[in-house]
Amino acid sequence: MRFWGSAAALVAAMWAAGHWANVWPVLLTVLIVAVLGGSGYGLWQAHRLAVGKDRAWRLEEDARARELSMTEVDALTWQDFERYVADLCRRDGCTQVVVSGRSGDLGADVIGCLADGRKLVIQCKKYAPDRSVSSQDMQKFLGTARNEHGADVALFVTTCRRFTAAALGLAVRHDIVAVHRDLLGAWVKGARLDSLLPLNGRGHGNGGSRGQRRSPA
Repeated sequence: MRFWGSAAALVAAMWAAGHWANVWPVLLTVLIVAVLGGSGYGLWQAHRLAVGKDRAWRLEEDARARELSMTEVDALTWQDFERYVADLCRRDGCTQVVVSGRSGDLGADVIGCLADGRKLVIQCKKYAPDRSVSSQDMQKFLGTARNEHGADVALFVTTCRRFTAAALGLAVRHDIVAVHRDLLGAWVKGARLDSLLPLNGRGHGNGGSRGQRRSPA
């Protein structure tokens, strides 16, 4: 087998030598294409790596800025936090915004109307950043937001970083907008309320009917 391979290589070499005038342009073209292709691929890989590093850096900077914006919020009392959320609503065009500021409010810490007229009901929880919103917290709010207060749009806003899986599942299934610390930080930084409404606590749309007005009884 080796013999025939060597013989074939020898014949090919002899043929190439005899037809060198026709062979060398082809070989030169193949070489140029290979060099250009290799260089282009290398440049593409370097660009891709640079873009990836830049994107990661921007995400880190954005997260750092959001966290910095939360420094003032963390210093608030729970009463001041409710008033602060109400101010954010007014900033974004909400009207008739009222702050309960008392216990026994049945989960409606802030009530108002969106710019399009839909009724907005917000539950505010001033929790430590490393704490989680439990399913019990979410159950209490979803049990009153629409049945007691007639909410068209219901928000659960917290200063902690996460909702438990059970709490987030309830929020997604029952069209509660779960605003955790990162989304709140974005809101504080200037993101409009209407840009948060299509999001659940993970920052992804749930594809449901959140925020649609119910038909009159």
